[in-house]
Amino acid sequence: MTEPQLASMPDDWERALAVVAHPDDLEYGCAAAVAAWTDAGKDVVYLLASRGEAGIDGIEPAVCGPLREREQRASAAVVGVSTVEFLGHKDGVIEYGTALRRDIAAAIRRHRPELVITLNHRDTWGHGAGGSWNTPDHRAVGRATLDAAADAGNRWIFPELLTEQGLQPWSGVRWVAVAGSATPTHAVDATAGLDRSVQSLLQHRTYVEALTDKDAESYCREFLTGSARAAAPRFGGRPAVTFEVFG
Repeated sequence: MTEPQLASMPDDWERALAVVAHPDDLEYGCAAAVAAWTDAGKDVVYLLASRGEAGIDGIEPAVCGPLREREQRASAAVVGVSTVEFLGHKDGVIEYGTALRRDIAAAIRRHRPELVITLNHRDTWGHGAGGSWNTPDHRAVGRATLDAAADAGNRWIFPELLTEQGLQPWSGVRWVAVAGSATPTHAVDATAGLDRSVQSLLQHRTYVEALTDKDAESYCREFLTGSARAAAPRFGGRPAVTFEVFG
C-alpha cells in the first residue's frame, strides 16, 4: 500500500520554540529543517529539559553535563540558533507532570512562538518488529510539550507564571510539530540544510564517539542522509525532514 504524500510545513510564522529532553535530540531529529528556517529569517529558540549529564557511561554527570551543554550551544550555532536554554531536570529520570508542564509553559510565554517543535512522544520508534522502545525522557518531554502549548494560553493554569513572573498568557501557538514520528504528515526540504545538519550533529563529538566505533563524520552523514532520503518518495523525490503536525 502506497503511503500518502507529505504536505509542506506551514511557513507563515516568525518564531519557533524547539523543546526536547537532551543535547543531540534536535540534531538527530530536525537540524536540517532548522537551518532552512533560520536561513529564511525565522527565529528559532532551543529549550532542553536536561543537560544530558547521564548520557555517557565513562564520564561522571558533574563533568558530562557542562560538556554536553557546551557542545549543544556550538551545535545550535551551526544552524543559526543563538538562544539555547536548559531547564535543569535530571537526565534519565525526567518526570511527566505539572512541574515539567509549568516550566515549558513558562518558556512558551516568554518566547511567544507560533510553532512549537518537539520529539517523538510515543512509546516506540517506528512500527512493529522494526521498531524500538522510546526512552522515558523523550516520552515525558514530548507529551508535556503538547500539553504546555495549551497551558501557556490559559491564565488559570499555572497562574503564578503571571503573578510571580509577570508572564502573560500566550495563545499564539498555531502548530506543534513532532519530529521522529512514525506517522508524519508534513515535511521540510532538507537539501539546503543537510550538510549543516551533519556539522551540527558533529559538534556532539564526545557523545557520538561514545556511541560508535565508526568515523564520527561518516556516522553522522550516513545517519542523517539516510533519514532524509527515506522520506523523499513521499515528498516529491526531495530529501526531507518529517514532522507530525498538530494544529
